[in-house]
Amino acid sequence: MLLNITKECEVLDSVEVASTFVKRLKGLLGRDSLAIGNGLLIKPCNSVHCFFMKFPIDVAFVDKNNRVVRIIGNMKPGSISPIISSAHFVIEANAGELTSCLEAGDEIKIYN
Repeated sequence: MLLNITKECEVLDSVEVASTFVKRLKGLLGRDSLAIGNGLLIKPCNSVHCFFMKFPIDVAFVDKNNRVVRIIGNMKPGSISPIISSAHFVIEANAGELTSCLEAGDEIKIYN
């Protein structure tokens, strides 16, 4: 579960973690969709691409203190994010799911 501590609200019901090289490399590639309320945490990570993706996503870039440093909403298939040097990990979710609940500066908490 992903919670926005700053705004005291639930952002995602379930967050899968990709922390190995292979899982980080694959990310959401090959998936036709992502279930509503689900997301993927990629750690470590400070930039993402959407090459060969089949659906748009929101991406939250988060620092080591669990603060959102930047959000890119509605990243289209084939696009590339900038490198966010202060990001330690990213959270990817369906387009609209992160931008509706998070903004830069918010503190988050992830529960397994």
